[in-house]
Parts: sequence; C-alpha cells; structure tokens
Amino acid sequence: MRFVSIASGSSGNCTYIGSENSHILVDAGISCKRITDSLKELDVKPQELNGIFITHEHSDHIQGVRVMAKKYGIPIYGTKNTLQKIREYDKKKEIDEALYCPLQPDILVQVGDLEVNPFSSSHDAVDPVVYRIESGTGENKKAVAVVTDLGVYSQYTINHLIGLDAILLEANHDLKMLETGPYPYYLKRRIMGNYGHLSNEASGQLLNELLHDGMKSIVLGHLSKENNYEALAYETVCLEVTMSEKPYKAADFPISVAKRDTMSDIIYL
Repeated sequence: MRFVSIASGSSGNCTYIGSENSHILVDAGISCKRITDSLKELDVKPQELNGIFITHEHSDHIQGVRVMAKKYGIPIYGTKNTLQKIREYDKKKEIDEALYCPLQPDILVQVGDLEVNPFSSSHDAVDPVVYRIESGTGENKKAVAVVTDLGVYSQYTINHLIGLDAILLEANHDLKMLETGPYPYYLKRRIMGNYGHLSNEASGQLLNELLHDGMKSIVLGHLSKENNYEALAYETVCLEVTMSEKPYKAADFPISVAKRDTMSDIIYL
C-alpha cells in the first residue's frame, strides 16, 4: 500500500492512496495537469484510478474533478449532497451522470482491494466526510486516513481513527497568527469555530488520542498560507505530543509536513 500527499493546503488538496491493483484519490483540488503529472511520478495512469473520493464541495477540494472525470471517465464518490453541489458547479453538464457514486457516512465502500470507510466531519459544508482506507487482511491489513477540514473532533472521530498505520492530519493554523493576522473578524471566527479547521494545538491533541506502537507515519497537512508555516506547525504538534500525559514522545514517530506545491515522500506500508 502506498500513501502520498500530492498537494495539501488552503489553496488545493489531493492525496493518492493505492495498492498494486487499486488506486484512488482523496479530493482533487488542484488542476488536472498537476494531478496527472504527479500520478506519472507514481507510475500510475489516470485511467487506472478506481475513483476520486471527495470530502466536501469547497473549491480547494474539487477544482480538478470536472476535467479529471470528463477526460478519463473516473468515478466520483461523495455524499449525496456533496455530489449535488458538484453537479451545480458543472454548469455545462460535462460530467457523465453515470460517474456520480453516492455514499453514506459509516457505510463501507469496496473499490478493488481497497476498503473505504467514510465518516462525518465537522465543517461548514453541506455534508462533509473524512476517509479511512484499508487494504489487506489479517496481520497484513494496513489502514490510512486523510483527516482535514475538521472544526472539532469527538470520540466518534477518534473511534474511526484507532489503529492507523499512517495519517494525513490537518494542522491548519496557529491561533496567535490567526488572531493578529489580516483576516476579517467573521472569517477568523469561522476558522476557529466548530465548523472551521483544526489549529496546530488541536491537531497535536487529536494525534495524542491516536498514537500507538504501530503508527508508521504522520503527515501534517492543510496548512493555511496566511496563518501558519511548516516549522511552526511541526514544532507545535511535536510539543503537544511530547508534553502530553501519553507514554510517547514526538521523536518516537516520523512526523513530516505536507507541502502545498510538491508531492510528499511516498509512504510505503
């Protein structure tokens, strides 16, 4: 199983997850060209994609969906309301209706040998979800998750993320940078609210609930360009882990930060 962030940030998000036989994207919030160029580096043809799983309808998650679907006939998975929003944005009806694949939170979707588990998230979209993806059986079973655009998390969230081998976890903003930055008041309140984004501190606190001896890779993502930077997100999350009452230190795990404009290292599981 391979897991790689193609792009991650407030300007565009796309993650590749695949096995030898099956390949999916979580979100397609960058151009079709950037996606296909990145897939080429992974030795995957866009026609080989089994599906694009959309978390929600905001532009930084769906920008490339229309062209990818139209050009390569790739199925688009998302909740019913999310897919309806994509239909509305596709004003020229360029996406074949047969490519829309509605799913429901907490109901598994089998795509080749990948098992995709969507579950509800707290964000200001019509019906957003987060995805956990598993492959293999028994002792060879591997699990990854893409966890972004999460205003708050709950025990429900934690329960769906237990036992992961790798995670792409939102660390969107630094609270002080956001509070003192140029954003208007209403936007600051939105980002910090229950339907906004996880701060660096909240990201570290959620991570503390998920760490276990078998965690092989942690990638911090969806960083705000205006209200965060890589070193700060990394240091804050690491501090939350190291200073917690849990039996782990940040140095016990490989923690990295996904970049906005380039692919992350490929995580092999």
